Amino acid sequence: MIPVPFLYLLQNVMVQYAGQTVLHIPSMHIPENIILGISGHNGSGKSTLLRLLAFLEHPTQGRVRFRQATENTSREFLRRRITLLAQSPYLLKRSVLGNVAYGLKIRKEKQVEEKVSEALDMVGLSPARFLRRKWHQLSGGERQRVALASRLVLRPDVLLLDEPTSNLDQESTFLTRQAVLQAHEHWGTNLIMVSHDLEWLAQVSQTTLSMHKGRIQESSYDI
Repeated sequence: MIPVPFLYLLQNVMVQYAGQTVLHIPSMHIPENIILGISGHNGSGKSTLLRLLAFLEHPTQGRVRFRQATENTSREFLRRRITLLAQSPYLLKRSVLGNVAYGLKIRKEKQVEEKVSEALDMVGLSPARFLRRKWHQLSGGERQRVALASRLVLRPDVLLLDEPTSNLDQESTFLTRQAVLQAHEHWGTNLIMVSHDLEWLAQVSQTTLSMHKGRIQESSYDI
């Protein structure tokens, strides 16, 4: 029996590219208030699963439900509650303020600079130093943290992270991990994280699953 309330419910989900099945999940539920860690080799279907959960991609067959949303719920509505940080995120060719504030301005929110400054503080970037800095003046680690801040500033219900620290130095790795856990602790943001760092996933995740050839191979909870 599926627990209620659930965060996600996947039923008979399959994704195929050029006739080849890259993801097959007959049934899976993800509970609320979760830190879920996902591991697996390259090509195991992890990133495809995250894109489905972000509603950036449709399954070839099957159904992905988010909370009590219905089939008539718009994807725009869902994307306002769910955000994905890709492994190599793209920054807009503008200032740090312009990048982090972009989503807030689309939502026509107020106190934009104050909220951007808070998000930058969370990822260890001083607003006094970085707010007006241009995108091309940032190091690789700083760009990754600005991209994370642009997601955190929205205070999403779900933050999906695809190898968020794979190309970062030790300091940026620490600050990135600290920021996402802070979002979970302070705002109740659900975290679903893909990483090859199995030790870290085991330390911070309430539940974990391992994927292999598009299927869930092993899980620490009843899916």
